[in-house]
Amino acid sequence: MMKGFSMTSFVSGFMLGILFATAWLFRGDLPQSPFSTLSSAGNEKTFPESGAIAVANQIAGNEVTVESVTVPPPGVWVAVREVNGSDLGNVLGAVRASGPRSSISIPLLRATEPNLSYAVQLYRDDGDGVFDLATDSAYVDFNTGAPVIERFTTTN
Repeated sequence: MMKGFSMTSFVSGFMLGILFATAWLFRGDLPQSPFSTLSSAGNEKTFPESGAIAVANQIAGNEVTVESVTVPPPGVWVAVREVNGSDLGNVLGAVRASGPRSSISIPLLRATEPNLSYAVQLYRDDGDGVFDLATDSAYVDFNTGAPVIERFTTTN
């Protein structure tokens, strides 16, 4: 062994290193969520901590207008679905929102009918850039773990 080196000094140094590393990692100034803030040269940009949809009741027709979608990049699919009682039914149309957006028009494969309930649901893309209900997973709220869904009703 090296002259003047002992196992006790090695263990003591190792433990001191662990102590400093732990203190540095848990210093308390880290963001709560990886989406909460990003800072660059003093400019702070805040991202939402969960997905949110705003959609109002609207006139039945060949498209649905979503007032706003608030999600962090890289974004989500915004899909319009039929509602059958308490269950979600067929997807009538979907568009890609690549981050927070407002006033989104979603063209439908089949028109909505007056006085019925529909829902807007968010989905994560599986990486192929094409909406597919079978392979794209439901986007969930970061706080509750529940799928992000907003219901609306159509009128005449």
